[in-house]
Amino acid sequence: MDSESDKRMHRQGPAMLRGKAIPRTTTDERLLDSAGPADWLHADPWRVLRIQAEFVEGFGLLAELGKAVSVFGSARTAPGSAEYELGVEIGRRLAEAGYAVITGGGPGIMEAGNKGAVEGGGVSVGLGIELPFEQRLNDHIDIGLEFRYFFVRKTMFVKYSQAFVVLPGGFGTMDELFEALTLVQTRKVTRFPIVLVGTEFWGGLLDWIKGVMLPAGKIHETDLDLVHLTDDPAEAVQVILDAHAEHRRRLEEEAAVREAADEAAS
Repeated sequence: MDSESDKRMHRQGPAMLRGKAIPRTTTDERLLDSAGPADWLHADPWRVLRIQAEFVEGFGLLAELGKAVSVFGSARTAPGSAEYELGVEIGRRLAEAGYAVITGGGPGIMEAGNKGAVEGGGVSVGLGIELPFEQRLNDHIDIGLEFRYFFVRKTMFVKYSQAFVVLPGGFGTMDELFEALTLVQTRKVTRFPIVLVGTEFWGGLLDWIKGVMLPAGKIHETDLDLVHLTDDPAEAVQVILDAHAEHRRRLEEEAAVREAADEAAS
């Protein structure tokens, strides 16, 4: 005969629930009862599906994008300012060099990079984020997508970019910069160039990294080579072109070595 504890056991797919954990309604009932509570929309299992959907949507939209560079910088940069025009020029030069330009899709430097990409005849991509305050995608975007989750959005930046160009910005820009540095340093992504534009803005940060982090043994001296600092938009783009040309050369050399080894073995 079933014990009292067995009677209070409930199977929900692969899960086993007992006692107070047993739901008062079935999954089908909650799905089909349109007049029921909507709390389930905010439960963790449903969030997992929404997260999955965001990944699928992003991968599907960007899979055929081709080579691209992400441009980061402050949303607070005013149109017409020197920094804004610098962002426009960088976006234009990247497009003329054959790269799609990916930004966070908002105003400021993001808008400048997208505007420059359009002016340069390239593809302009904006990856927005849902925020407590309203911030729509800017008007210079060919391909746009808005995300609920920062970590999904970051994955898209890293997966579909072959380089990062970082102009002056705030906490969000710093987050994106150090995310990229960490992934490159730990070789979680293929080594790609990270260019900081604005010596006056970024110089103090790099001085601190060299003067404090490095002597304290928190980073290796070779980690300093992960970033390139400049004020020149032409140089910023050339650094990326040179890095990718060198990467292609190494791949060709490695392929030639493997082919010679295969011929020798046969």
